[in-house]
Amino acid sequence: MSNVRVRYAPSPTGSPHIGNIRTAIFDWLFARHSGGTFIFRIEDTDKTRETATGIDEQIEALRWLGLDWDEGIEVGGPHGPYIQSQRLAIYQEYAERLLAAGHAYRAYDTKDELDTMRAEQQRRGLPPGYDRRHRYLNDDERAEYERAGRTSVIRMAVPREGETKLADPVYGNVVFENKVLDDHILLKSDGFPTYHLASVVDDHLMKISHVFRGEEWLPSAPIHVLLYQFLGWTPPVIAHLPLMLGPDRKKLGKRNKEFSLFALDYKKNGYLPEAMLNFLTLQGWSPKEDRDLYSREELIEKFSLDGLLNRGPIVDKAKLEWFNAEYIRALPIPQLVTRALPYLQSAGLVEAEPSPATLEYLERIFPLVQERMPTLAAAAEAADFFLLGDHDYAYDDKAVEKWLTNPAVAERLAAVKGGMAGLTSWEHDTVEAVVRDVITRFEVKGGEVIHPVRVAISGRMTGPSLFDSIVVLGKDRVVRRLKRTIAKIGEVAAASGS
Repeated sequence: MSNVRVRYAPSPTGSPHIGNIRTAIFDWLFARHSGGTFIFRIEDTDKTRETATGIDEQIEALRWLGLDWDEGIEVGGPHGPYIQSQRLAIYQEYAERLLAAGHAYRAYDTKDELDTMRAEQQRRGLPPGYDRRHRYLNDDERAEYERAGRTSVIRMAVPREGETKLADPVYGNVVFENKVLDDHILLKSDGFPTYHLASVVDDHLMKISHVFRGEEWLPSAPIHVLLYQFLGWTPPVIAHLPLMLGPDRKKLGKRNKEFSLFALDYKKNGYLPEAMLNFLTLQGWSPKEDRDLYSREELIEKFSLDGLLNRGPIVDKAKLEWFNAEYIRALPIPQLVTRALPYLQSAGLVEAEPSPATLEYLERIFPLVQERMPTLAAAAEAADFFLLGDHDYAYDDKAVEKWLTNPAVAERLAAVKGGMAGLTSWEHDTVEAVVRDVITRFEVKGGEVIHPVRVAISGRMTGPSLFDSIVVLGKDRVVRRLKRTIAKIGEVAAASGS
């Protein structure tokens, strides 16, 4: 299958949607699996909806996920330009060919006339669509419109009889009756093509062998198949992918607050690109195995058309977080530190140019918090008490209420502080022995010392291994934090009048 050529062809109308990025992933995996070519082009013919950052964000999303392209924007290739607005003369040429062959016609309707037509269709309960009033104009009638200064669009002359068939790898053989198809616009009055003409022309000229696109384009498939026939070309294999669904089994939309629509939100929020690649690949494709985690190389090896599913996948945020946490746990600590560093810097916990000592300290912290990080962004919360000053970390109100309101706790913490200060060996076993000795001396349950010590060093009731955390913080920090917490207990007692 070395002749496989696939393309990702987004419109720069905003930040890339995860559904579009899933399509790009399928394109890329299929190209890499088959030894084919992955092309990245831009379909920017709808200038009214284009955004200033649309192309840059598409590029950023692909690069973040490691989806390198063989031809296209910024790379070049033998079939450029790869931006549709730079190919207008090409579309004009093929539109003229269709006109000359009788497969298209000029329509001179004004906006008001079309609005009136649609209103009448709605009033009569008719299906919407062009009523073909200009399909059969004679030369004199066309000339009269042009003398009147009317601009025209070029519409496709869809056959009124027969059927158009599509062999779809996902949905099988799909048959459309031509009589229900609309005479879609191919070339607008401003010289820009519609998606129908531009995508067909580009796919042919770029020798595209397979097209992956969302199932919302399935109703347009017969229009494209007919255009291939009219132009005497062999169409590519066209696979329509079921839409990704929210927990309510409806199409993912802006009202779904649980799951963001935009791929770059996941980059911003600390999801690993390898986790996103794995997760999104399984949204509509199955390797037919009872497992979930696949490396990039395994996905390339296993990806094939027969794994495409014909049912919409229900997106599960908890499952995505599980994927991400699994990938985070698998990272070597130096890599985890490097990836998490921007989030720590953004939170003001680490300097912009961290010193070797800071990096070494982070490599001691992260083995303790790695298991508690569903995302890279969670690193700031998981590790903040290690990085904040001894008087800067906050006490959780519930922790204070539960463990720091009893004045007797101050005496126990003072004993812990004294024992810690006197240690000459600062290791897990020696710091644990200090705490266990205080529990024995005061004849209290273990939690009545262990939990206040945790609150003292971190401000929290829960966290990573207490004794490992104490070791990483170091003697001086721990002693200062115990001293601060003893004073805190006095403040709480004074405030309550006890």
